[in-house]
Amino acid sequence: MAMWVFGYGSLIWKTGFPFDESLPGFIKGYRRVFHQGSTDHRGTPDFPGRTVTLEAAHGEVCCGVAYKITKEEDKRDALMHLEVREKQYDQKEYVDFFTDSDASEPAVTGVMVYIASPDKKSNNNYLGPAPLEDIAKQIVKAKGPSGPNRDYLFNLEEALAQLGFKDKHVTDLANQVRRILSETQELDIDATANNV
Repeated sequence: MAMWVFGYGSLIWKTGFPFDESLPGFIKGYRRVFHQGSTDHRGTPDFPGRTVTLEAAHGEVCCGVAYKITKEEDKRDALMHLEVREKQYDQKEYVDFFTDSDASEPAVTGVMVYIASPDKKSNNNYLGPAPLEDIAKQIVKAKGPSGPNRDYLFNLEEALAQLGFKDKHVTDLANQVRRILSETQELDIDATANNV
């Protein structure tokens, strides 16, 4: 029996495990939010970055990619990889995955997805909601072993666009980060000009 994994963050553009098939589509009843702290990839324990998790949201959908893995060895490798990579995500759910917005039946059932819950007892890296400006400032400054937090955001925005998906939260946040970076660059140019 095949194992299916749903990617809604960096798994969209960087799986890191072998798979047989990938399907773009969506899950229902969730929305993508930058509420999870990253102390091991896009930030540090002293200054965590922000990565996406899922939040239950009636009537909403979250677009991403489902990966089908059929070989037993590939399933083991994928699970070992994901358990390390997603170690800060404290829940696994099994969801219905859709590829057609008009379909009443899912394309695939029982698709595994990693979720970082808001339960601070089991997920001490949960940062929770904050004003868009504050999240953007944190993303601009955060950097970890996997690189700058802004790269994660921009890669996600680009990967969703390449699949033809729109996510207002991701787009608004990316635009806010670009605005902050532009203002910072302008300040740097002004400071350099004043020192000449």
